[in-house]
Amino acid sequence: MTLRRIQRDQIRLGMYVHAFEGSWFKHPFWRRGFLLEREKDVETVLASEIETLLIDISKGRNLSPLPVTGAQEAAALEAEAQHDERMAAATEVVNRSRETMRGLLNEARLGKGVRSDAVVSVVEDVTASIEQNRHALLKVLRLKTKDEYTYLHSVAVCALMVNLARQIGLDDETTAEMGTAGLLHDIGKVKLPDALLNKPGRLTPDEFALVKTHSMQGFQMLQEIDGIPAAALDVCQHHHEKIDGTGYPHGLQAEQISLAARMGAICDVYDAVTSSRPYKEAWPPVDAITRMRQWIGHFDAELLFSFMLSIGVFPVGTIVQLSNDRLGVIIEGGRHAAKPKVLAFYSTRRRKFTRTELVIAGDGRSSDAILGEVDPKAWDISQERIDRLVQLATPWV
Repeated sequence: MTLRRIQRDQIRLGMYVHAFEGSWFKHPFWRRGFLLEREKDVETVLASEIETLLIDISKGRNLSPLPVTGAQEAAALEAEAQHDERMAAATEVVNRSRETMRGLLNEARLGKGVRSDAVVSVVEDVTASIEQNRHALLKVLRLKTKDEYTYLHSVAVCALMVNLARQIGLDDETTAEMGTAGLLHDIGKVKLPDALLNKPGRLTPDEFALVKTHSMQGFQMLQEIDGIPAAALDVCQHHHEKIDGTGYPHGLQAEQISLAARMGAICDVYDAVTSSRPYKEAWPPVDAITRMRQWIGHFDAELLFSFMLSIGVFPVGTIVQLSNDRLGVIIEGGRHAAKPKVLAFYSTRRRKFTRTELVIAGDGRSSDAILGEVDPKAWDISQERIDRLVQLATPWV
C-alpha cells in the first residue's frame, strides 16, 4: 500500500480511492476502497463537499505531474545551481578549517602553544557559514572520512555549538565563545597515543582511565594561553560531565554543570556517534538522537530538544507543539538538508482531536514550526493512540 493525499479537484479516472477525509456525512459513497472506473463517479466526487482524499497508487493511477514550463525549468536549474554553490562554499570552509586544525594539533603535539589567531579565523569562518546556510556546512562535516576525524571532529563540534547557540538566542560574543569552546574541547587528546584513541576493540580499565585524563590535560594546556575564553576552559574540562553526576572528571550534577559544558556534552557526543571511526560505523542522525534521548541522566533534556530543533532531526513518535495551536507526532525524523514530517492531529485551543494532516515542519517563521516537545499525558493522549497515528502515517513517509 502506498497512499497519497490529493485535493478533490485532482481526482482522475483510474485512481484507487483508499478513503475520503472529513465528515462521513459529506462522503458521496457508502463504501471505501474502490477503483474509479466511471466518469459519473468522478463527477460525483467533484460535486461533493469533500476537500481531500487518499488514493492508493499501488492499486491505481497516480497523480500525473504537471507539464514543466520553460520558466519552471529555469527556476529548477537556478535552484540547483544555488545549492551547488552553497555546498561548494561550505566544502571550502571545511577544507580550510581542516588544514588549520591539522597545523594547530601538530604544533600542540610538539609542545607549542595554540595560536589564537588561527582559532579565531576558524570560528569566524564556521560562524559565517552557519549564518549563510547551516544545513550545507553540517552536511559537509558529516561526510568526513575516518582519517579526517581527528581534525574535523573539533570543527564539527565548533559548528554544532555555534548552531545551538543561535537556536537558544545567545548573543554574538557568547556565540563566538561557544564556537571557540567547541573547537578546543578535545585539545588534550594530543597528549594521548594515536593507537589508544583509534583502538578497534574495547578499552581496558587502565586504558579508559588514561583516556579520561584528556579533559584535565587540555584544560591545563589552555590555561597557559592568553585570551582563551573562560567558556573554552570550562567546556574542555567538563564536556564529559553528566546531569546525574556520573561523568568525569569531577562528577558534577545538573546545575553545577555550566550551560557551555552542557552544550558541549551534547555536540561532542552527537558528532562522535554520527561519524565513522576505525572501530565503528556512523549512526544515522535520527538513530543518534533517539538513543541520546534514551540515556536518562546523561544530557540536559531541555537543551537536547533545542539541539534537535537546531539540526532539524527528531525521533519518530515524538509529540510536538506546532506554532498554529496544534499538536503533531513526528513520523519522519528529518536529516541534514531535509525537514521532519509531522502528522498534526490535535487542537490545543479547542482541546480536541482533529482531522489528521501531514505537514512538513518549517522554521521559526512558519505556521507549522515546531515550538517544543509535549508530554502526551498532559493532554490525555495515550501511547496506544500515538502508535496508531505513526502506523497510520507510515505509507506517507
